[in-house]
Amino acid sequence: MIIGVVGLGAMGLGIAQVFAQAGHPVRATDAADAARASARERMAAALAPRVAKGAMTGAERDATLARLTVVDTVEDIAPAGLVIEAVAERLEVKQAVFRSLEPLLPADAVLATNTSSLSVAAIAEGLARPGQVLGLHFFNPAPVMKLVELVAYAGTTAAALDLARSLAEGAGKVVIACPDRPGFIVNRCARPYYGEALALLEEGRTATEIDAAMVAAGYRLGPFALIDLIGADINLAATESLAAAMGGHPRYHVFRALRDQVARGELGRKSGRGFVFPAEPAPPPADAEAIALRIEAALANEAAWLLSEGGVTAEGIDTAMKLGLNFPRGPFEARARHGADRIRATLAALEAAAPPHLKTRYLPAPEPSP
Repeated sequence: MIIGVVGLGAMGLGIAQVFAQAGHPVRATDAADAARASARERMAAALAPRVAKGAMTGAERDATLARLTVVDTVEDIAPAGLVIEAVAERLEVKQAVFRSLEPLLPADAVLATNTSSLSVAAIAEGLARPGQVLGLHFFNPAPVMKLVELVAYAGTTAAALDLARSLAEGAGKVVIACPDRPGFIVNRCARPYYGEALALLEEGRTATEIDAAMVAAGYRLGPFALIDLIGADINLAATESLAAAMGGHPRYHVFRALRDQVARGELGRKSGRGFVFPAEPAPPPADAEAIALRIEAALANEAAWLLSEGGVTAEGIDTAMKLGLNFPRGPFEARARHGADRIRATLAALEAAAPPHLKTRYLPAPEPSP
């Protein structure tokens, strides 16, 4: 099947590579001349390390590159059976892409958005065949990260979902179904990893000791090192977007320390200074286990709130969090590890001690079914 890709930034080109490596002809475009002109060269550069380490032969690289056809306009994407947009994260831009594409594609073609924050239902609005629209949320870098969140809104057809799942799994991805709700799975359930760390920072703990506690608990990166890697500005934008979408609930509180970090331009690795970068890792504090328990209790509670809303499974949430963030365990696995009673007691103690701006943050979700 021909795969179409609209948007040839890092994410769009990575998605094009995923499907070209899987043997699909890919027709891709971008509004920017420079992005189109450099696409093949950038994909060749991305494939070079795979050839160098023996994960791909030179012939396989050449075949992958040969499957990529860069076209000048979205009209030239037809007759793709699946088109994935990876354009700017603005509703009107994504709607315009799909409205221009829809009349040109076969009636059963699937239109997939790679949005990480927008409503799939809103993107489908106004289309003649809105049932063909769904979300395929890849993680960056797309050729490396195994997870794809498959997002259905109420109008998405079963046939469209089946086709998207089949193609993504055929390209080697682990596909986790999730509902069309703010943050989907990973971006929503990850908020407490950063948020509880920022709450601890607000209480006077240091970023280095919080990170050290989480590394000691098995996490590859502590929350502040992860913010530094992603970029504090990117983390702030995602946090603000989710907080707005969730009505400003204290579980998604935007902490002043994060805003101040961005205001100072201390964005992390890309700016040369962040919450912990470029400092060396510190040894874990004496109460490292209590810090890890607090953060994992908040993670487990957010996951339980999402589970209670339906459309996703505990296993799916755990898998998504491990694959999407390289966590050593999912939130429900962490809950089982600590014990439900200990998680509840931790949340109750946090709620009792919460300052006014965080009251109701730690109220427990309904108990998940066994």
